[in-house]
Amino acid sequence: MSQLQKTKLKIHGTHCASCEVLVERKFKKLPGVEKVNVSFVSGKAEVFSREHVPLHAFESAIKEDGYSVSKWEDRHTSPEATKHKNTARDYAEIGAVFLFILAAYLILKQFHIIPEGLGITNNMSYGFIFLIGLVAGTSSCLAVAGGLLLAAAAKYNELYPNLTGYQKFKPTLYFNAGRIVSYTFFGGLIGALGSVISLSARGTGFLSIIASLVMIILGFQLLNLFPWMRRLQPSMPKFIAHKIHDLSGKDTKGGAFVLGALTFFLPCGFTLALQLYVLTLGNFTGGALTMLAFSLGTLPMLLSLSALSSFAKGAFQKHFLRFSAVLVVLLGFWNIGNALTLTGVNLSFPSSGGVVAQAATAPIEDGKQIVEMKVSGYSYSPSHFTVQAGIPVEWRIDGGQAAGCGQVLVMPTLGITKSFSSQGITTVTFTPTETGTIPFNCPMGMMTRGASFTVIPNTSGTVVSADAQASTDSSVCDPTKATCVQAQQVSMEVSRERGFYPQMITVKNNVPVELTVDDKVNVGGCMGVMTIPDYGVSQLLAVGGKNVLKFTPTHTGIVRVVCPMGALQTSFNVIDS
Repeated sequence: MSQLQKTKLKIHGTHCASCEVLVERKFKKLPGVEKVNVSFVSGKAEVFSREHVPLHAFESAIKEDGYSVSKWEDRHTSPEATKHKNTARDYAEIGAVFLFILAAYLILKQFHIIPEGLGITNNMSYGFIFLIGLVAGTSSCLAVAGGLLLAAAAKYNELYPNLTGYQKFKPTLYFNAGRIVSYTFFGGLIGALGSVISLSARGTGFLSIIASLVMIILGFQLLNLFPWMRRLQPSMPKFIAHKIHDLSGKDTKGGAFVLGALTFFLPCGFTLALQLYVLTLGNFTGGALTMLAFSLGTLPMLLSLSALSSFAKGAFQKHFLRFSAVLVVLLGFWNIGNALTLTGVNLSFPSSGGVVAQAATAPIEDGKQIVEMKVSGYSYSPSHFTVQAGIPVEWRIDGGQAAGCGQVLVMPTLGITKSFSSQGITTVTFTPTETGTIPFNCPMGMMTRGASFTVIPNTSGTVVSADAQASTDSSVCDPTKATCVQAQQVSMEVSRERGFYPQMITVKNNVPVELTVDDKVNVGGCMGVMTIPDYGVSQLLAVGGKNVLKFTPTHTGIVRVVCPMGALQTSFNVIDS
């Protein structure tokens, strides 16, 4: 390198790790250039060449990609430096977009058009994930995948100049087919990996926080705010990115397919956030469908890259990306509240801009505090209760309209897990012994934010006997009141080697069943809760603890045991006794 000339340049307009690879590859094509090292964080480029390369040559190499160049010593004074800085008008427009989105959210929420727990959470519909893909397809993902697609298509058309229009379009089709197949398959693998590595509820919460922070950092980058945050963005090792880009020179159909498939490993910020999200799902199907919806969302822009390349630039791109970036930042902050619930931190954020008022103290009937709640979709109504310490609580829940994870309730501090009946009222009883806050949610923390009981001192003068305070388990037979039938004792294990094993357990009809689950790994997320929907039974799995599910089968046939999101864990084959 001692014989090479070293030139320091400032690259204006870099915003992600993929920019580094793109600029490096463009500069390496210039005559005399031997080595290039670019940092998107600082925008600094170090170019080693055997001859002098004029500044305008560097400018021309990357101008079409939206970048500009100045000498490193002129990085603060050149016209390009000021062109990429926000003006007072830019900040005003960003603020206006924030206010518009918040106002739209409040209006739509009043008409129940959007879910209560909006964010990167398990209640995201695949339609909403598709919209995230549309946003990504016009911003960072276009920069990551678009250049590879155009390079592969150009190489193919150069080798075969006499092809028809449809034949020239084939590399684009193969590229996108490979991308969709790869995202779906590897998304499923990541989802399955979430169950293998056994994320606990707290682990899921922390991982969700990381995914949210990635989204926030990406949004700030798109808004050109807080440039120092670029240092926090994780990225793929650069040499791997260059290896993948090298495949763009392949001229075969298979090469375009493989190239598109490998873009899964060149994730933009949106892709990375969703990859972390599907890891928390803990199942193959959810991960595959999530990444499929996202990849389909990026498809329109990639398919029409040539035809709409001019449409996606200029004022339209500027305003669309600004709106998208603000939305991404809000979703990231919103989701942190849900994730904190899983980590054990109960933050009660106001859902409609106001302050959450303390609920009226629950009335006392026959020595019990009576509270009622309805579950609709992914929200609790009401979601806050005030009860007195030392007095039993009878919690009557109408969960017939609960959806997904919301069909199961967990109160971690009290060790309570309860599945809702699809018909009628589900009753949960407990006796609060200390003042403070008792949070509750679904196992994935995706329900109404801040849902909790506030326990206050006993000021009613009500004195409850020890017998009344003791909780009762209706599944335990009292021989003094009835003839008890010996329960069928069955067992299974949850391990890394065999997963949920066995997958089928035979039991007799009309005889109580006690299933003891030996959890050898810290299963988290959806798979960390076992439910029997037919009988409204659920159990939060604890490592090394006694995990027991009790029910009495009332009909022969197959009874499924699933996680709250419907993923199969095991089954009972109920036969005539």
